[in-house]
Amino acid sequence: MSENINNREYRKEVIKEIIKELHQGKTVDEVKQKFEEAFTGVTAKEISEAEQALIKEGLPISEVQRLCDVHAEVFKGSIEEIHSEEDPSKIPGHPANILNLENRKLENIIKNDILPYSEPTSDTDIINKLKNGINDLWALDIHYSKKENLLFPYMEKYGIDAPPKVMWGVDDEIRAQYKEIKKELESKQETDDEFKKKILSLTNKIEEMIFKEESIMLPMLFDTLTQDEWKHVADESSEIGFIIDNIPVWTPKASGKSALKEMKKDDSEGTIKLPTGIFKTEELVNMLNTLPFDITFVDKNDTVKYFSQSAERIFARTKTIIGRNVSNCHPPNSVHIVEKIVEDFKSGAKDHEDFWIKMGDKYILIRYFAVRDENGEYLGVVEVTQDINPIQDIAGEKRLMS
Repeated sequence: MSENINNREYRKEVIKEIIKELHQGKTVDEVKQKFEEAFTGVTAKEISEAEQALIKEGLPISEVQRLCDVHAEVFKGSIEEIHSEEDPSKIPGHPANILNLENRKLENIIKNDILPYSEPTSDTDIINKLKNGINDLWALDIHYSKKENLLFPYMEKYGIDAPPKVMWGVDDEIRAQYKEIKKELESKQETDDEFKKKILSLTNKIEEMIFKEESIMLPMLFDTLTQDEWKHVADESSEIGFIIDNIPVWTPKASGKSALKEMKKDDSEGTIKLPTGIFKTEELVNMLNTLPFDITFVDKNDTVKYFSQSAERIFARTKTIIGRNVSNCHPPNSVHIVEKIVEDFKSGAKDHEDFWIKMGDKYILIRYFAVRDENGEYLGVVEVTQDINPIQDIAGEKRLMS
């Protein structure tokens, strides 16, 4: 037993050394040789532990993220996949099965609808086909959103903190590259070798992410999530959507203690007494959901406690974020903004902060307000998000009902 533990620790240290050497400028070939001499296989869990150890030692997440594609290439083909007797990714309707099927859809778009039309050309028909393929590829946003909002919270729950942060950062790099290519392609009359390089860079990055999801992330999730938690992910997935059709309903053979039921056991079906009135639970829930904007509340300990389920929802919200630290609910490249807002609210430097962004035909106003008690003590922050485009179109007056 002790020999196995020591060997595992040794291999973990070797992985850390390899990543550090890549960071210092060594070539992939140099690192591969050292890797092959040290061992022939490594588990996904050990990769996760190595990344987390590096971050704890002070290596910025952005640096691990920058190396992500490189060390994924080093590890490729050397990761032992540890599955249960019945591989969950083969079970129709299981979230792992859906993830794999969606990855096959992305691969097919790349192979059949993008790469064949990526050669330099001035042929309008070919360029239009490339545009159609690029448009279809945006399905990756839904796929990544499910991963970030449903799977990452469970990884964090089980102490797997580094991989979600690194992976989310790479997701956003892919989204940014995609948007740049799409914008450039809209006005192009012809494509050249430089544009082809951009497309290949994007598609390679997407294919690397597919590898990481299936060979690194899923084995870690198989090792940790209960069947009931997987069922919760399956039930919540429709909130965000799918990029494939005909999703079968997955019904587990057996289910243990439900985390969702545990979360709901304290719900009261009686009345909620407030200083200015009384609600039945059903009334309060549906009133908040009827408001034409999204509400999210984060308590004084930076824990997400509530979100409304408005029909006009702007950003995806799933029940898995309840109990999640608010810093983990935002991409790595913007989390510092959220943390600064919360810091200013706690210190009393500010009581509110507003942002506004364009999203297609929507004009989104995002407002943050410090929530304080009657003595001015900080209780948390409420985020209110609304599409104000229809409001901006209002003109004149309307004093009476039409």
